[in-house]
Amino acid sequence: MKTKLIAPSLLSADFGNLERDIEMLNRSQADWLHIDVMDGRFVPNISFGFPVMKTVHQHARKFVDVHLMIVEPEKYVEEFISMGADLISVHYEACTHLHRVINLIQDKGAKAGVVLNPATPVLMLEDIIADVDLVLLMSVNPGFGGQKFIENTYKKIAETKDLIVSNNSTALIQIDGGVNLDNAAKLFEAGADVLVAGNAVFSSESPERTIELLKI
Repeated sequence: MKTKLIAPSLLSADFGNLERDIEMLNRSQADWLHIDVMDGRFVPNISFGFPVMKTVHQHARKFVDVHLMIVEPEKYVEEFISMGADLISVHYEACTHLHRVINLIQDKGAKAGVVLNPATPVLMLEDIIADVDLVLLMSVNPGFGGQKFIENTYKKIAETKDLIVSNNSTALIQIDGGVNLDNAAKLFEAGADVLVAGNAVFSSESPERTIELLKI
C-alpha cells in the first residue's frame, strides 16, 4: 500500500448533502474516506452509526477507514465490515483485550489499526505493533472536530517509526486532528503515511484542490 495518503473525514461533511460530498471525494485525489464513530461514552460526543455507514457503502469508491471512538468496539466489528469498512481502528484506551479485538478485525477480513490519545505514550504499543496494520496518533483530544493541532505529535511520530522499524512491523502511521495545509508536508516529512483532514477539506472553497495541495 502506497504512503503519503489523504483521508478526508466525513465528520466535517455536509450531512444534508452527504451523497454529493462522497461523490466529490470519489472524483478527487483522496485516497481513503475516514469515518469517525463516537458513542458519547468513550468521548463526550455522538457522531453517527450504521445508517450513515450504509450510505457510505452505497456510494463510496475509495478505501473506507473507520475510526471507532467507542467502548466495547468488538461488539460492532462484524457489522461495520459488512457495511464496507476496509480498515477499522480501535483505541488502546478502550480495549481491555486489545490483541483479541485486533485479531477479530483481521479474521473478519479487514485491516486493523490501534489508536493512541495524545497523552498515551507510544511505548504502550510495544506488544501489539507487530500485529497491527496501522497506528493512528491523535493530534487533538478525540471527540470534536476543528481543534488545534498538538505539537508533541511530531515527537510521537518519530517514536512510532522507531518502534515499527525495531519490530519489523509494516504498520502505517496515521495522524488525525488539526491537519491542514500549513502542517501536512511537515507531518509527511516526519514519517506520517496517512493524514486525516476534516475542516481543512470541507471548509475550503475548493475541496478537491485542497486535497491535491495536502498531498504535495
